[in-house]
Amino acid sequence: MKEYALIFHLNDPAMAKPSPQQIQERMNWLAGIVAAGKLANKGNTLSVTEARTVKAGDVVTDGPFTEIKEFIGGYIVVKTETLDEAVQLAKASPLLKVGGSVEVREVMQVYVHQQL
Repeated sequence: MKEYALIFHLNDPAMAKPSPQQIQERMNWLAGIVAAGKLANKGNTLSVTEARTVKAGDVVTDGPFTEIKEFIGGYIVVKTETLDEAVQLAKASPLLKVGGSVEVREVMQVYVHQQL
């Protein structure tokens, strides 16, 4: 079974502060993934205001903001047999109802060899 990160993109900082009803919808969606035994890592919410972007040349800018004003609000990691199955889980995300999007990426296993 592979692991896929579901990365939540938001278009409006107000979306990072959901209503109690939106929180309940998100929790219900997540509970469904847990009940199906598909949650590998509950992930976390990422701050919108306490963030910087570091670029080459010692360039540091405020926030994760891009020109299109889209930012990553959080992530979870699910375990599924295929990318398509992970996409199906993402399609049920309540975030889509408020204009957000979900990026699905396979979590690659990287092995680091330690020198003794």
